[in-house]
Amino acid sequence: MGFWRMEWRAAILLVGGFLASYYLPVEWIGAHLLLPGPLSESLLLVRWYAREHVLLCLIPAFFIAGAIGVFVSQGAVMKYLGPTANKVLAYGVASVSGSILAVCSCTVLPLFAGIYKRGAGLGPASAFLYSGPAINVLAIILTARVLGVEIGTARAVGAVLFAVVVGIAMHLIFRKEELTKAAAQAGLPEDRATRPLWQTGVFFAAMIAILVFANWGTPAEPVGLWHAIYTAKWWLTGLAALVLALVLMAWYGVSWRGMALPGIAVAGTSAGFSSHPAVPFTTGVVGLSALATNGNDEMREWFSSSWTFAKQILPLLLAGVLVAGLLLGRPGEEGIIPSAWIGAAVGGNSVFANLFASVAGALMYFATLTEVPILEGLLGNGMGKGPALALLLAGPALSLPNMLVIRSIMGTKKTLVFVGLTVVMATITGLVYGALSG
Repeated sequence: MGFWRMEWRAAILLVGGFLASYYLPVEWIGAHLLLPGPLSESLLLVRWYAREHVLLCLIPAFFIAGAIGVFVSQGAVMKYLGPTANKVLAYGVASVSGSILAVCSCTVLPLFAGIYKRGAGLGPASAFLYSGPAINVLAIILTARVLGVEIGTARAVGAVLFAVVVGIAMHLIFRKEELTKAAAQAGLPEDRATRPLWQTGVFFAAMIAILVFANWGTPAEPVGLWHAIYTAKWWLTGLAALVLALVLMAWYGVSWRGMALPGIAVAGTSAGFSSHPAVPFTTGVVGLSALATNGNDEMREWFSSSWTFAKQILPLLLAGVLVAGLLLGRPGEEGIIPSAWIGAAVGGNSVFANLFASVAGALMYFATLTEVPILEGLLGNGMGKGPALALLLAGPALSLPNMLVIRSIMGTKKTLVFVGLTVVMATITGLVYGALSG
């Protein structure tokens, strides 16, 4: 309770801001205040983001990021992702770790912040930051099905190379800082893991499964494995939550009495609100938060770390989404910048067309998988294949909200370099692909 006495104002502001965004009466406001179209679109985008991404995407990511800082030993992070780690191993782990999450450019941010602050080198951390939303197996498969195998393959190859090249470039550009960081970390005493690695692995696997299955998108066709998983997504999410509860009781000091009330509440809301899965999901989040804040020192530290990430990241994301909606609107709707301008600027395969597509993609916010139907519409209206690939490589990995948060984590200079590398490489790759496919 002492924690909440210190943080109650921040909690009220953050939770209040989220609820205000979630229940934002945009239609009523528009009818009574005659809002301009772009402003209305920005408010609608914020409401959609609060409803679709904050609860199911970001909150699990905050808990995972907080757990990285508390339950993952710094020695393990240094061994696999640190500045002096084996480069093949470091970039391989960073790319693979990001690719299994299937998250958007905003959801990956707490996870990036967690490993970066825990001691990961800038290069591997940057590779992870790019790979999370860009090397998305589901998105690549959907791209191949909807836009064609050629561009789907080009996206897959380009994204994998990007993650490694961007990471290595960030390491080389800031090599002096990385060497200083490595030297400072070399003098730190090695912290020992408090439990076997396999137990920590099961703990994280359960949380990642909750994140992945709760956000499993609707497949392009109502058949096959992806559709079967989609149909059972909430059962799979519930199974992962049950595993997490058992893990907490078995290895993390949570008593069965402490777990009983949240468990009964989740089971009850699951039965009573079976058509509204967000209700039992919210109940689970509240129950886990209560368990952690009233648990042992380790559990309280976990919640405190997760809460710190939430305070740092969520306000910036909501503000960034508001601005992105104002400038570019929602998919299929207009912001201040007319979509016709974007469509007219990305025809052919000129340097300008590819650069414009890269910059526009970097500023826009793409929820996971939404970039594919957007590109399908742009290609149907004359967009060149090169600019299409450039947007696919720059867009999912970056967004205006994403940039604001990255700056708060690693500073303005590194953020500008990361964004610049992504835009330039997307432009060059688009030019090459456009020339080869033309």
